[in-house]
Amino acid sequence: MAGMVFQNPDNQLVSAVVEDDVAFGPENLGLPRDEIIDRIRISLEATGMYEHRKMAPHLLSGGQKQRVAIAGVVAMKPDIIIFDEPTAMLDPEGRAEALEIAARLNQEGITVLLITHFMEETVGSDRIIIMDGGRICMDGPPRDIFARAEELKALGLKLPFAVELAEGLREKGVLPPGEPVLVEAELAETVSAESRGLASVRRGSTERLAMASLGSASPSAAPIITVDRLSHTYNPGLAYETHAVADVSFEISTGEYVAIIGHTGSGKSTLIQHLNGLLKPTEGTVTVGGVNVSAKGATTVEMRKKIGMVFQYPEYQLFEETVYKDIAFGPNNLGVPEEEIAERVKEAISLVNMDYDEIAERSPFELSGGQKRKAAIAGVLAMRPEVLVLDEPTAGLDPRSHEETLELIESIHERTGSTIVIVSHNMDDVARLADRILVMAAGRIVKSGTPREVYADEEILKSIGLGVPKATSFAGRLARGGLHLPGVILSTQELLEALSQ
Repeated sequence: MAGMVFQNPDNQLVSAVVEDDVAFGPENLGLPRDEIIDRIRISLEATGMYEHRKMAPHLLSGGQKQRVAIAGVVAMKPDIIIFDEPTAMLDPEGRAEALEIAARLNQEGITVLLITHFMEETVGSDRIIIMDGGRICMDGPPRDIFARAEELKALGLKLPFAVELAEGLREKGVLPPGEPVLVEAELAETVSAESRGLASVRRGSTERLAMASLGSASPSAAPIITVDRLSHTYNPGLAYETHAVADVSFEISTGEYVAIIGHTGSGKSTLIQHLNGLLKPTEGTVTVGGVNVSAKGATTVEMRKKIGMVFQYPEYQLFEETVYKDIAFGPNNLGVPEEEIAERVKEAISLVNMDYDEIAERSPFELSGGQKRKAAIAGVLAMRPEVLVLDEPTAGLDPRSHEETLELIESIHERTGSTIVIVSHNMDDVARLADRILVMAAGRIVKSGTPREVYADEEILKSIGLGVPKATSFAGRLARGGLHLPGVILSTQELLEALSQ
């Protein structure tokens, strides 16, 4: 028998109590009550969720929900478990937990088939199958597959960090030719050995990165967003009362690019839904462009002119008969004249790098996945908001689409000068894009600063369920082995420069 764990755990949870959800499969198999009870206990213990057995699934974090979904499959004792992008919606801690459970189940004799876009997740597998256009184009053990780096890149796939870094170091002559290095610990040992006897800190790179590390996170322009002592409580006075945001204050300047990061359940989504009035504060105020959007009398039209919101799966926002009508929907509701609406639709389609004549009269549901996401973003841009808020805009995308989306957001920021607020679990994306980072934990902002300032505290971030960019983590590994690099390293390119100059 085969069991399946889906990408979004919310689509797989069916009951109001965790243990009832895990019981659902065994009950449908017609098993005796005593055996079902035993399977619930064993499955929840195996996934570390037994202590949460009486909780409602909707009150759990994303990682906890995914573990409950896995427990529900394990309870049916399948011979094979198929994991379909099980980490796509999880924060770093939840991702690590899900993968650790999958590895442990495999060690216990269950065949595991992992479908993933994250090449890092394939390194520990016995075998990798690469598909393209509905066909198998590669099949073999990881070391054989990653030896074909150029072919993988041509397919739009991204190499695991250790493989990519080792390849770059070989091109620069730092490492000798050899097989792909798959594990970061192994690569760190090799790099440290090759670097002994060489200057581990190059003056040029030291000065450059040290100066970059001193960059100020203080905004220089006037604030467009002011959040003052914001708090929000769900279900106040009830048994499941939850303080999602607690006494949060910050400002965001006009034209700034700000990232909000935090463990699943830290309050990020609740916070950003206050920015355009989707939620009203329990306490505190939110002001955008001089308009108090948290006030009881604030009009929806005024809010939408100030803030454009792109949700985690923006293609779910599509609903009209044609792409043109879908993009025109927002401006039309704002009372924009028809002639100007046509102009805005063309402008928005151009901003997302699509051809107006090719897609304007097509059904949005006929578009590819990437085109749907662009069309949905265009629908928000057509309202010409002063601030664009994006909630996990790259979630669930393959490496090529992921990169295209990042480039698109960068292009929009440069071409419109709009203020960007992005919520993301991807620490590498945040390091690449953001001017400033707000770190949330338990409903509060616990740290803020430039990417280099924030990622300098790796241990603090790990303690709240987050991580740092892969290059930052690897530089820390080298430092613990005695090879100290300058400043705070944020990217593979910076690592290559520091190790090869």
